[in-house]
Parts: sequence; structure tokens; C-alpha cells
Amino acid sequence: MIDITTIRRMALQTHPPKIIYGLLFMLGLICSLLAGYRMASGQHRSWLHILAFATITVIIVYVIIDVEYPRAGLIRLQAFDQLLVDVREGMK
Repeated sequence: MIDITTIRRMALQTHPPKIIYGLLFMLGLICSLLAGYRMASGQHRSWLHILAFATITVIIVYVIIDVEYPRAGLIRLQAFDQLLVDVREGMK
């Protein structure tokens, strides 16, 4: 049981290097550039596609960062924490 908590604690404290976040940001910028370049050649702009692309990009980046920091965002790991509490209570 002690090894499991140590491994879990280290997994929660270990995060990807900042270069990964930089590359994720750059990927979003490059995709936006390519989409904008493609839409610039058309006669009119499709606001539905512009808003959908921006919304989906923001949601994906948010979910990736939220999963990386599970106790700071909307996605929580309380069910797993409760399992450890139940195991500890059962050991008493």
C-alpha cells in the first residue's frame, strides 16, 4: 500500500516539460494559419467554421491541460481518492 501511494504521488507531481506546452500552442497557431490561409482565397467567410474551429481548439487544449493537473480544474479524481480513504479505513 505504501508503494502505491508513493507511485501515485510521484505521478501527480511529474509533468511534461514546458516545451510540450509550447509545441501544443504552436500547433494551434499553425493550424489556425493554414485554415485562415485557405479561407482567404474564398469569396466569403464561413463564421460557423471559424467559431467551430476556435471552440474545438480551445476545448481540446483545456482538456489536455486539465487532465495533466487533475486537482486544479473541472476534471477531478475524487473517486480514486475515496478508494484510498476506504482502504485506509479498512486497515484500522
